[in-house]
Amino acid sequence: MGNADYEGPHRVAIPPPKPFLKSLKSGLKETFFPDDPFRQFKNQPASRKFLLGLQYFVPILEWAPRYTFEFFKSDLISGITIASLAVPQGISYASLANLPPIIGLYSSFVPPLVYAMMGSSRDLAVGTVAVASLLIASMLGREVSPTENPKLYVQLALTATFFAGVFQAALGFLRLGFIVDFLSHATIVGFMAGAATVVCLQQLKGILGLVRFTHATDLVSVMRSVFSQTHQWRWESGVLGCCFLFFLLLTRYFSKKKPAFFWINAMAPLTSVILGSVLVYFTHAEKHGVQVIGHLKRGLNPPSVSELALGFGSPYLTTAIKTGVITGVIALAEGIAVGRSFAMFKNYHIDGNTEMIAIGMMNIAGSCTSCYLTTGPFSRTAVNFNAGCKSAVSNIVMATAVMLTLLFLTPLFHYTPLVVLSSIIISAMLGLIDYEAALHLWKLDKFDFIVCMSAYAGVVFGSVEIGLVVAVAISLLRVLLSVARPRTFVLGNIPNSVIYRSIDQYPVANNVPGMLILQIDSSIYFANASYLRERISRWIYEEEDRVKVSGETSLHYVIIDMSNVGSIDTSGISMLEEVKKTIDRRGLKLVLANPRSEVIKKLDKSKFVENIGQEWMYLTVGEAVATCNFMLHTCKSSSNPGPEYNSQDNIV
Repeated sequence: MGNADYEGPHRVAIPPPKPFLKSLKSGLKETFFPDDPFRQFKNQPASRKFLLGLQYFVPILEWAPRYTFEFFKSDLISGITIASLAVPQGISYASLANLPPIIGLYSSFVPPLVYAMMGSSRDLAVGTVAVASLLIASMLGREVSPTENPKLYVQLALTATFFAGVFQAALGFLRLGFIVDFLSHATIVGFMAGAATVVCLQQLKGILGLVRFTHATDLVSVMRSVFSQTHQWRWESGVLGCCFLFFLLLTRYFSKKKPAFFWINAMAPLTSVILGSVLVYFTHAEKHGVQVIGHLKRGLNPPSVSELALGFGSPYLTTAIKTGVITGVIALAEGIAVGRSFAMFKNYHIDGNTEMIAIGMMNIAGSCTSCYLTTGPFSRTAVNFNAGCKSAVSNIVMATAVMLTLLFLTPLFHYTPLVVLSSIIISAMLGLIDYEAALHLWKLDKFDFIVCMSAYAGVVFGSVEIGLVVAVAISLLRVLLSVARPRTFVLGNIPNSVIYRSIDQYPVANNVPGMLILQIDSSIYFANASYLRERISRWIYEEEDRVKVSGETSLHYVIIDMSNVGSIDTSGISMLEEVKKTIDRRGLKLVLANPRSEVIKKLDKSKFVENIGQEWMYLTVGEAVATCNFMLHTCKSSSNPGPEYNSQDNIV
């Protein structure tokens, strides 16, 4: 790098000061409104703004005027198809939550209608889910027995659903959806697989025809309960359950191999219910140990506001709130993840905050109409997608079909064997054990795999809540570690260029004689300031030792590339001041490259720029190296003074 070709560096600009209120407004906008939802309201008359506001909260007003008969034909087929899945799943999952089966049907009527008006996904099919049902049974069942005090148990389940809805809607209105992001992909994979395993184990009660069964969900308790009652196993129930489970798994396998026949898998649960009911009716199997659903109340959802009022006054209100918040977060994470996945296939966007509001409002409305927690389950949504749905009208069609079932068909489910419901649940849950995703995590990121398996082990060997807490805690620990222990790299020069990159990543990069170039890969906060001070000092010691061994030019400059430092706090500034003092004591010079806008403003206000000298701050690493190289070749003074600038910003 010849001196004759050297040109003066560019100054690092210090942005002009911004009024406090303006800075605060900008920060809040970036935090809570990154998608700028108000841009469509700009320069619009008041009437238009009102209409746009209504369309944001009630999206059906936006797309309904463009709805066509061709769309309706597709949605009609999709709606009928998912209704055939919703009826048996609704009954099954209500039983899993230890709720009356009729509540499962109620929950497939009102919530889908609310979501059709307020949701932004065209594909999401609304209904009850197994994991939330298991959570409700586990958390509420510890406080109130669903068999000894069923009325209070139902009241608490409705109260938990109400608070889940309030929490979900509040996250949407306050635009706090990023809280749900703390449930990472690895956490969800492990948690869902663990919950699916627990649900399958719980269904051994129905498969084996057991009357008494443990309320615990961990593997050891379930296995102990199963094998301590071998004398009560009913072979009739076991044979029937295995046959229907084989049928359901066979139809799933066939539909996966032949996607055009997806409807076979979708119709299989209802077919199993019909066949099981007919078989029990004609063979009187209920008299030989095969348990049946029994009487289902005919009629539409009764209002449950009075039940909610009793729940609010219950001594177990705290438990209901806790259950509602936890199940609300899980349901929200699943619903939004499923909605976004299928929106990506059709190349359209769904608003996460609108979805939170929609899911929250449908659960609030559901809790007032005898429904328990609902969201958008993957299995039902996949069937809806494969059936060719065009809009949320498919949910309206499904709700209509469930309404007709409630009005006219509920007596037909009297002889439905519980073992068939257990088979339906096991079949659905096996699809949630995504071992391929776990193997992918192992290959891609070992820490994510540990998070996944921790969640799985916590659920299977502890409880659903323990698994969730362990997984979230490990995920948060990873976030804290990334903040408290940011990466730092030594940069080298790529041959025949002015590009500087990590020596670890690019072994061809060469160390620059007389200089140590470091890059900090994170913002500098109180949490990592001490670590960075010690790590930078260690880099300096190691570089000096390396230079002594190799006999290269002794170290004169420490250049810190701050391109990736987005922000800095007072602890970070104090750290830089201490690092400068340490470097000065060793007879070296600290040089900063490319400090960002927020960083340079704080460094200027704290007088650090004045302390280090603006002549030792450069726009790029290349300019910093060029100047230091120039000084090494031209400066004769042992004090090593900094470069001076003339009015044209060229070095004198």
